[in-house]
Amino acid sequence: MYYTDEPEHIVMMRDTLRRFVEKEMPREKVRVWDREKYFPKEVFHKLAELGVCGLTIDEEYGGLGRDLVAAIAVIEELCRRGTSLGGPYIHCAFYGGINISENGTDDQKKELLPKLANGEILFAYGLSEPNVGGDLASVETKATLSSDGSMVTINGTKRWCTAAYISDYIYCLVKSDADAPRYKNLSFVLIPTNAKGVTLETIGHLGLGYAHTTDVILDSVQITVENVIGGEGGWNNGWPMLIGPALDVEKLELTAMALGIAGAAVEDAQAYAKERKQFGKPISQFQAINHVLVDVETKLAACKHMLYHAAWLADNDRPCSVETSMAKLFVCEAAVEIVLECQKVMGAYGCADEYDMERYVRDILLMPILGGSSNMMRNNIAKRMKII
Repeated sequence: MYYTDEPEHIVMMRDTLRRFVEKEMPREKVRVWDREKYFPKEVFHKLAELGVCGLTIDEEYGGLGRDLVAAIAVIEELCRRGTSLGGPYIHCAFYGGINISENGTDDQKKELLPKLANGEILFAYGLSEPNVGGDLASVETKATLSSDGSMVTINGTKRWCTAAYISDYIYCLVKSDADAPRYKNLSFVLIPTNAKGVTLETIGHLGLGYAHTTDVILDSVQITVENVIGGEGGWNNGWPMLIGPALDVEKLELTAMALGIAGAAVEDAQAYAKERKQFGKPISQFQAINHVLVDVETKLAACKHMLYHAAWLADNDRPCSVETSMAKLFVCEAAVEIVLECQKVMGAYGCADEYDMERYVRDILLMPILGGSSNMMRNNIAKRMKII
């Protein structure tokens, strides 16, 4: 199935979100939020009142029931106006809602999922480290159980921990047994960002101005054993959680961000080309310009088909590791091409910060890197298709 005809509830949801964006996220405000890396918490709470944070959470925990296609559409729509709310939405509905729904104990689900469904809390990922990028099985951050098994002490440093400053918890991958075999020595723990021994240090970076990215230094941080994801059965069982369904969905999150940014760039470039006059006529009437606009529209359509086909597979619990990797690879690389071509249509104005195009460029350049680089996607596809 290629998700061309959207169900009525998603069409209606998109209309609602577009009205919300126009009212609550005017372009001028979004530019300020981006420059200041400001999280508009009050606007996010208004977004949560629409119920969209519950699209990854079962009804018994206060959600709307799992609807990944709809949740992916939310990311796309929000990111058409920038990442100011699209990023935090991912930290709530996906980093939080998906992971706790998939891997949490009953008590963790009862405590956390209603808050996530209401948009009350956000999660940040603590995966990468100064010496660890794609090889997450080699994390060095250590977690040690107390002698009575009631407490966990954590020491180490996490890198590229985006939005830790605005999040309530860090969903953190740790080495929980130094002597156990590789892949059987990892756990996930939930670390409150205000816990004693947690220090955040900002990392300057290009794009994605919805929040600061940080190093998270964990100096003898103590949490209760109830914060081990999956409880007793989750100890030393973090690897299956990492490579499970949540990983496929994470590829789609970044892909939806890229699609939203690219779609906004195409829309702005078309509007500019119809308004901008040179030699007595709109530049959209010059073949060199309208051919570019046709090409980016065509690429955008292909990107949308790939993303929503993969999202439909994931939503229906069908095997989709190849399709999600292909979508991440193709859409994120094509989106870079789309945005850069749209910037050229606007010429010097595409580089001016009074237009959104320059932000689209800054943001889109990160998409082939984040959430697994393009080369990692190629490796995943090659292995799963038995090319290597």
